[in-house]
Formats: sequence, structure tokens, C-alpha cells
Amino acid sequence: MLIDDLYTIYKKYPSVQTDTRKLKSGDIFFALKGDNFNGNEFAKQAIESGAAYAVIDEAEFEIPGKTFLVDDVLTALQQLARHHRQKFTIPFIAITGSNGKTTTKELIHAVLSSSFKTYTTDGNLNNHIGVPITILKIKLDAELAVIEMGANHQKEIASYCEYAMPTHGLITNCGKAHLEGFGGVEGVKKGKGELFDYIRNHNGTVFIMSDYDYLHKMSEGIATIIRYGTADGEIEGTVSQSEPFLAFNITKGASTGIIKTQLVGDYNLPNVLAAVTVGKYFGVSDEKIKSSLENYSPSNSRSQLVEKGSNKIILDAYNANPSSMKLAIENFANIHAANKVLILGAMAELGEESENEHKSLVELIKKNNWTHVVLVGGDFLKTEHPFISFANAMEAKQWLQQQRFENTHLLIKGSRSMKMEKVLED
Repeated sequence: MLIDDLYTIYKKYPSVQTDTRKLKSGDIFFALKGDNFNGNEFAKQAIESGAAYAVIDEAEFEIPGKTFLVDDVLTALQQLARHHRQKFTIPFIAITGSNGKTTTKELIHAVLSSSFKTYTTDGNLNNHIGVPITILKIKLDAELAVIEMGANHQKEIASYCEYAMPTHGLITNCGKAHLEGFGGVEGVKKGKGELFDYIRNHNGTVFIMSDYDYLHKMSEGIATIIRYGTADGEIEGTVSQSEPFLAFNITKGASTGIIKTQLVGDYNLPNVLAAVTVGKYFGVSDEKIKSSLENYSPSNSRSQLVEKGSNKIILDAYNANPSSMKLAIENFANIHAANKVLILGAMAELGEESENEHKSLVELIKKNNWTHVVLVGGDFLKTEHPFISFANAMEAKQWLQQQRFENTHLLIKGSRSMKMEKVLED
């Protein structure tokens, strides 16, 4: 069988790469195609750069003894991942959701890796390429695996489950994200719920935030349901402090005392409670759970506090949708500070709801007093508002550099396409 032959090669060279710029000697190069590139054309370059093999799907690029010809490279990558996944009997925990999935994944990994050999998704490599690559990075010494799954349309999560084969699942929430692809919030629930559908059909376990009624409905019929939240959960917790960082207290299910995190915003409470819950479920001690969460420091533009001189900057620029924007703005409004500046980039992938959602955000912003409000790009440019407006992050950066702020709090947030982190670049 073709995949058996490819797996034999993989066992000898267990490192895969899809980008020749990141290639290391001994890697297997998968020559993927995109709208504007053909990876087959880079096969020869990959071999010359030290790749052990190149997996290709166009015969004209064959190099005897160095290429492996398949019908479709992407399908081969995913089939290889499934073949590798079947070698494991360990728990595979899949995480998806509209907001907070990467932060939750990182927190859960921090807790579990304190006691187990745990592999997880690098960054947010959570798509049809990233998920199989993540699986293929898992070595045979693994005791647990945590897989992040992102999606912007229905049937996507279901396809990932076919080769990730999760035994445990967690949906952080279902909000107004990727509305264009999902076709509305109910479509988001259906798409994210594909994870629970797989778990249900395979007698697995899910972790749900008990505060969210829709997750109770989505998880009906699943063999084992573990609940967490501010009430009605095996693990319960409440916010004890939200400035400058979130601190929370576990009131039921663990004896950790107050846990002081390095995360900005009380909207991170569900994320940290999920990590406590998963940790307790797998037998991590209270002491290790507490120390893992207190030592975790975000560095990926998610709920990250950046201090520049006397200014404090909340950098939450990795992604944005109406749900996460609302939470971030409301959290920032509650911070006790004399000078507060909002610098917000537009939201993407909202389809026909986009202009209305941007208008709704403008109305929310108007409900509070700010030193300055800067709205950048996208459908903010189509929305009537009284605030400062720029076409892109570079223009906003130039404005910010001219202000010479002191003792000021700033919130910088926007969709990935807006690259709002550039506002802070020197």
C-alpha cells in the first residue's frame, strides 16, 4: 500500500516540512500547491537543501531515489498523519471554538506538561495543513496530545477529526466569528459542534463551560461530560482580581487558593478554568496546576501586557471578531486608569453582517469616555463615527509615535489581516 511505503520513509526521517525556507537536513518535503504556487517546482531545491525525500504529485518533477510520487500531496500528508495517529492509544484532546482556543490550548499544555510528556500544536497551526503536521510531530514517547482545530466553514472540523481521531474534546465557545463561511451564529455552532459529533460517535469525553447553555445542548448524548464554570461544575471558580492581571479562586473541585496569572482580562476566566479542569481530570496535582498557570506568560499578541516607559499596552492583536472585540472593550473600560486609548483594527470574514457589526462596535465605544479612539481599515472606513480613522496599521503607528503618551493605557486589537501589532514596531 502506498501510505505504508510512505510511512516507512517517515519512520526513518520523522520530520516533515512544507516550506523550503524552513527546511532542515533530513526533512521530508511535502510539495503542496496553493492558488499562487506549485510546491512541485521546489522539489529539486528541497533535495539540494538537504531534504531526505520530496513528496510530489506531478511526475515531471521526479528525481530517482529522492521523490515519492502520490496522487495528491495534501491528501497524502493527511493520510500519513492518520496512519501515525493510529499508532497511539494515548488521549488526544482536541480544542476548537470562536475565541480563546489558542490561549486555552497553551494553558492546558502548560498544566499537562508539568506531569506528562505532552505534545501540542505550535502556535496556531490549526488548519488542514497544520493539524496533520502537528500529529506527525508527535513522538512515540507521548503520553498526551493536545490538538487545536480552527475552522471558517462547516465540515472542516469533521475532516480534521478523521485523522486526529480525538478521544477528548473542548469547545471554548461559539460566537460571532467567520460568519461569512459559517452562515451565521447557528452555523458556527453546527461547525464547531462537529467535534462533539465525533466524540459522541466514539464514546469519548468532553469538557464544557457550564455557564454557556448552548454547550449543554451541543453535548447531549456524549458518554462522559465534565463541567466547569462559575457554578454547576465539577470545577468552579470566580475572578478575584482583574487588574493588572487576572487572578482567580477555585471555589470547588481543587485546593489551589488564589491563582495569579499573567493574562490580561477577566474574559480569560473560562480559559484558565478549562486548564484547571483538564489538569484535575488527568490527575495533575493542585500545586502543579497552580504553578503552571502562574508561570505561563503569553508572548503571541494574545492578552499580552506590554510596558513601554510609563505606558501599559494590552496587545490582543492576533485576531478579532464581534464577540472578542466586545469583551476586550468592556474589560478595558473597567480598568482604572486616567488615560485610555483604543486602537482597533477592522474585523474580517463577517460577510454581509460586517458593516452592521462594525457599526455596533462604534455604538459600544461611544458608551464610555476615552482619551482617544483610533479605528483602522476595513469596514471601519465605511462606518460613520466621530473618531480618528486610518487606512492601515502603519498610519496608526505614525500617529501613535507623534503623540508622546505618558502614563497611558492602550488597547490594540484587530483581525489578523490588519496586522495591528505593527503599531508598536520601532
